[in-house]
Amino acid sequence: MAMTPRENFRAAMTRSGPEWVPVDMSKHIGSIHKTHYAGLQPLLPDVEMKNGERILDRMAQTVVPDEALLRRFNVDFRWLVPNWVQVTERQDVDGYFDMWGVPYKGADGDHFAVDSLSTAPLAHAQTVEDIENFDWPDPEDPAQFAGLGERARDLFENTGYVLGADAIKAGPLMSALQMRGYQQYFMDLVINPELSDAILGKITDLLCRMWTRFMDEVGEYVDLAYVTDDLGSQTSLLISPEVYRTRIKPFHTRLHQHIKHAGGVYLMMHTDGAVLALIEDLIETGADILNPVQTSTSGMEDTAALKARFGDRLAFHGAMDVQQMMPGATLDELKWEIARRMTDLGPDGGFIIAPCHNIGHDIAPQQTIAYFDLLREYGRYPLELEPVIATNASYFERLNATSPKPAKPAADAEGAGRPSRRRRRPKPEQGTPQ
Repeated sequence: MAMTPRENFRAAMTRSGPEWVPVDMSKHIGSIHKTHYAGLQPLLPDVEMKNGERILDRMAQTVVPDEALLRRFNVDFRWLVPNWVQVTERQDVDGYFDMWGVPYKGADGDHFAVDSLSTAPLAHAQTVEDIENFDWPDPEDPAQFAGLGERARDLFENTGYVLGADAIKAGPLMSALQMRGYQQYFMDLVINPELSDAILGKITDLLCRMWTRFMDEVGEYVDLAYVTDDLGSQTSLLISPEVYRTRIKPFHTRLHQHIKHAGGVYLMMHTDGAVLALIEDLIETGADILNPVQTSTSGMEDTAALKARFGDRLAFHGAMDVQQMMPGATLDELKWEIARRMTDLGPDGGFIIAPCHNIGHDIAPQQTIAYFDLLREYGRYPLELEPVIATNASYFERLNATSPKPAKPAADAEGAGRPSRRRRRPKPEQGTPQ
């Protein structure tokens, strides 16, 4: 008898004989931008798609995918997303203040971003007392998780999908940076640790209380919880490993362990960027699954090495790059990329394949359809993908081969030897789904 997606996920996590590589899409970091969604509709006339204007993540302007589309794409997960609460609309520009008081500004309807030109809510705080006296969000707001318990129970009792508790849209470090101002808080971590710890501690306290309420609603039904806190850039960490371990890691550990204890769930940690140097630390905080395995960043491209080094203690989620690969790959390169990541990260389980981030409008809708169809074709165990891998149709190798090489500077030139960080995405060759 065939496994349900829930049974298959559990087998993948315990490396005990899953039937296929689990497929995910639709949480608040990992859904489809509204423009891309509109582009999918005419290509899938037999799929009922009514949710094109139903926004999942206001910042990213992604949509809540229709159930019919999730079924068409054979997505194994269904996510329980906290409701957006305590949001205030801005009167000066198209934008809003989130529950933490952080100002966001719109970009012509495409997305919203933190308004770095506005004053951060904790910019003028000078003492721990100032932090305590700030108007913090209400962690007991009943509207934040209203209706999620009933939905979780219905999905648990009437479907076999994997159920996940999606992230509360905050993380200790990223929220501290946004509330204090990026430059100031990076300095606080080093020169004002008392204040930086007070901010992190307060955010973590509130998140723990929110997660307690969340798990009270859905904990008996969900298999995993999702937390987010970006720690990396394209080429390096945002902070040194030493600063992470002394200033940030204790708060991550506290939050992660609290959630796991409250819900009895696997914990999936999202952090974009080049975070290889901190993966061991994230495991120690309680992370069971690492998302998104952003293969276009330094140190994360060698997924076989990641599996060999950490795969006995950590599962991986993502690995399908949407920053460069999916917008630019030919169909053969897309096939190779899927085959490689499945083979590297999931030969025995321990891998959930998914887009690294949201599916944006720079990706052709045909590419997205081809991607999900290939997952179904390639993902059955035992994986037999050697013929695809043998084609060596690597998008990233083509990218490296076509990127302009920096000219050798004179030995005494200022800035000698510094390569450009920007790479041009090669145009897809003929035959790429467009």
